[in-house]
Amino acid sequence: MRSLLKRPVLFAAPLALIAVMGACSSKTTSATSTPTSGTSGTGGAIKSGLVVYFIPKDTQNPYEVIADQGGSAALTALGGKVVVSSGTADTGAAQIPSIQAAIQAHADAIVIAGNDPSALCPSLAQAQAAGIKVVSFDSDVTCPNHLFINQANTEQIGTSEVDLLAKQINSTGDIAILSAAATATNQNAWIGYMKTQLGKYPNMHLVSTVYGNDDPATSLTVLQGLLSAYPNLAGIISPTTVGISTAAQYLDTHKSLLSKLTLTGLGLPSQMKPYIKDGTVKAFELWNPNDLGYLAGYAAASLASGVASTTTGSTFTAGKLGSYTVLAPAGTTGPSVVLGPPTVFDNSNIDQFNF
Repeated sequence: MRSLLKRPVLFAAPLALIAVMGACSSKTTSATSTPTSGTSGTGGAIKSGLVVYFIPKDTQNPYEVIADQGGSAALTALGGKVVVSSGTADTGAAQIPSIQAAIQAHADAIVIAGNDPSALCPSLAQAQAAGIKVVSFDSDVTCPNHLFINQANTEQIGTSEVDLLAKQINSTGDIAILSAAATATNQNAWIGYMKTQLGKYPNMHLVSTVYGNDDPATSLTVLQGLLSAYPNLAGIISPTTVGISTAAQYLDTHKSLLSKLTLTGLGLPSQMKPYIKDGTVKAFELWNPNDLGYLAGYAAASLASGVASTTTGSTFTAGKLGSYTVLAPAGTTGPSVVLGPPTVFDNSNIDQFNF
């Protein structure tokens, strides 16, 4: 039986940032927090020697590893350190021991990608009572008094995924979604906007949503079940790096399916490049997860140092990324900042990205 808590990984030495050529568009919407020239909300300097626990969805997801490395780079630059600790399963229960470990270690802040929007809240409340600042990133939690680092505008991710697939299948046919965990806040929010956007495409029909739990074996099993249940499927959207890479690998060895089936979603360029090159996948999108972790690291350090707060309009500087402004709560999302819009990757630009 696998342990739910892997040994914490301590990043005490500088890590090389993953080189990325080409940047996401700087075009913004009213809901996007982008670099500004403002000063920090409360003033002051980042404290030295901060300890921040990064608790990813799990410790084996390549996307999460890259994001955690970005957080480590941020804390190293600030004279602090990151401890990466989580379970090997995408469940809230697997993350709770890491929250308790952060409390026992008297950490200054926790950065967490929530596997469950509410189940983690009692433990995170204990951390906050102990004086630990809480930042969520990638997948938000519904707990009060924390800051959410959003990878991109939630609505924009959901709608753009549908638009990207519609362009490739001539806006016609049955489609399905291969998601991560059924409780993942980010996945469910994106899927909600996907369903709304499908209203603009009357000839596209969502027939099923399946969940691979960000596990390659489970993702493959539900994918095969999907293809068996819907042999005339025209498209699949997989808004998870594990799901899309698993599906691409399967389709790459079952080329006959590509005559009628199109795959898109959110993926890592480093994983998806072979499938773009051989035509298995035409286009997909993502943001830079290293930058997401880097931004979350600076946010956590700023909160722990009293340099920023969760108050609307508070600003903080995030190193190479510039300054960010805290956005007002909206809908089910509390105070947040947004990294920026996603980038579409295809054969014309895939060689420019290495993360």
